Amino acid sequence: MDSLYRIIALIIKEFTMVLKDSKSRFVVIGPPLIQFFVFGYAATFDVKNVRYAVLDECRTTESRQLLARFEGSSHFQLTQTLSTTRDIAPAIDRETARLVLHIPPQFSRDLQRGVSAELGIIVDGRNSNVALIALGYIGTIVEEFNRQVMQASSPDRAGAAIVRVERAWYNENLQSRWFIVSALGGIISMVVVMILTSLSVAREREFGTFDQLLVAPFKPGEILIGKSIPGIVFGLADALIFTAGAVYWFGVPFRGTIPALVLALLCFIVAMVGIGLLVSSLSMTMQQALLGAFIFMMPSVILSGFATPIANMPQWLQSGTLINPVRYIIIALRTIFLKGADAAAIWPDIWPLILMAAVTLPLAGWLFRHRAK
Repeated sequence: MDSLYRIIALIIKEFTMVLKDSKSRFVVIGPPLIQFFVFGYAATFDVKNVRYAVLDECRTTESRQLLARFEGSSHFQLTQTLSTTRDIAPAIDRETARLVLHIPPQFSRDLQRGVSAELGIIVDGRNSNVALIALGYIGTIVEEFNRQVMQASSPDRAGAAIVRVERAWYNENLQSRWFIVSALGGIISMVVVMILTSLSVAREREFGTFDQLLVAPFKPGEILIGKSIPGIVFGLADALIFTAGAVYWFGVPFRGTIPALVLALLCFIVAMVGIGLLVSSLSMTMQQALLGAFIFMMPSVILSGFATPIANMPQWLQSGTLINPVRYIIIALRTIFLKGADAAAIWPDIWPLILMAAVTLPLAGWLFRHRAK
């Protein structure tokens, strides 16, 4: 019980320091608010290549000629050949393909009769930027194929052409704001948690209260717990507030479950607390702590898939993103918002965060004890 009382006293002390210090209050409120609106309105993306799958139910010369144009394009990469329409949903859900080309059985027959033939295009709308660019590439290929068909057709088949039938899953109108804003809760909570926790121990050292903290009847683990809780609370509160803002201000649909959202954010924030405490334990001044936090945050955002699709990065860099906690929360949040995932569906993105927290928190505790001697 004595240990619990000491931890509670430390938690109250940390909350009081944050709330009384005008700079700390600004860190909690100002930058998150600015980032929310700047990212929400101004972020844009580019893409270099698109993974796609093919369902060819016609399997004729005409269908193979059309698909050959996609295989010969540098904009597309064939990743899967499907057998039935039941294979479409798993390909999109697992993101093995960003889009599926569906050629129906009557495709060649319609062209030979001189009527329009349909080409089904199913795109993953969770990444609206990739989907829009892919549809533009497909439009160019189809127009070129139509010109070839018209030049080779007899007068009685002059009406033969391919008509695209496009469907976007999870983001029907392909609004880029849905793709951007749905992930902002993770980015903003990372900034808040990293700044608060990275400054916690370094602030004690710089203000000269670190030695007083060591001679008080607190164990190093109790001190770290006391300094972790405020960061977790403020980070989770900011993330949930801006999640509500995404839904009610920007109109982003929330199709998942609240427990899945809280679980994902909580696991991510705890992992970030471990990293922030690592930085703080290694820093002697607040300036060093801020620099360390900045050095971590910038690459982690760039390599998270928030701004640039991870699939477009070099393979060695893609492997490096596997140790980036921001990557997993970005995927989890977009899956929860747009796909309607529950806690079980996002488990592949949750357990790496738990593993990172299990490594960083004990390591931060060890460094704290080591540098406290």
